[in-house]
Amino acid sequence: MEFQEKPVYDFFKRLCDVIISFLFLAIFWPFYLLVALLVAVSDGQGKPFFVQERCGKDGRLFKLYKFRTMCVDAESKKAELEAMNEADGPAFKIKDDPRITKIGKFLRSTNIDELPQLLNILKGEMTIVGPRPPLPKEVVQYSPLDRQRLLVKPGLTCYWQATPNRNDISFEEWMRLDRQYIQDRCFSLDVRLIFRTIGVILKHRDGR
Repeated sequence: MEFQEKPVYDFFKRLCDVIISFLFLAIFWPFYLLVALLVAVSDGQGKPFFVQERCGKDGRLFKLYKFRTMCVDAESKKAELEAMNEADGPAFKIKDDPRITKIGKFLRSTNIDELPQLLNILKGEMTIVGPRPPLPKEVVQYSPLDRQRLLVKPGLTCYWQATPNRNDISFEEWMRLDRQYIQDRCFSLDVRLIFRTIGVILKHRDGR
C-alpha cells in the first residue's frame, strides 16, 4: 500500500475531533460520573477506570482510558486463559470471558466502556475514526504489512468496530480492513463508519 499524505483532511479532522470530544465531555460529564460510580460499587473493588498502554501513530506509546469492565486482577489471570483464546494472530479474544463483570457486559455491548477515550482524542493521541489502538506486545508480532495500520492515528471506531459479529473476523481480514481505511480515508467515509457503528450497537441491543 502506498501511503498518501492528506494535510487538509488531517487538519479539519483534528478540528472536528477537538470540537466533538470537548462538547461531548462538557455536556455528558454527569453521565460519566454515574457510570464510574456504578462500576466502582458493582463489585466493591473501586477503580472505575482501566488505563492501559497502547501503540498510536508510528508506534508511539500512550495511555488509553476505558471504563473498567473486568475484575481488577484481570491482567494477572490472562495467562491462565491463553488456551481459551479464540482469536488468530496476536490478538486475544474470548467470547464469554470469565473476567468480565456483570456491568462490564452491558458497558461492552453498548460500547459505553470506550467513551473515556474521548479524552485520548482531545489530547491528540487518538481520533474518532481510525484503526483500533493495539497493545505493544501485539505490535512486536506484526508483519511489515500489518505495521501499515500504524501510519495514522488510532480511532474510536473503524471498519472492524462497525462490522456485526466483528469477533468472528480473522486477524488477517481485520488488518486488511484497516489498510483499506487508511487508503480510502475521507470525511464521507468517516461519517458512514460512525453511523454504521451506531447501527451495529443498536441492533445488538435489540438482540438482532
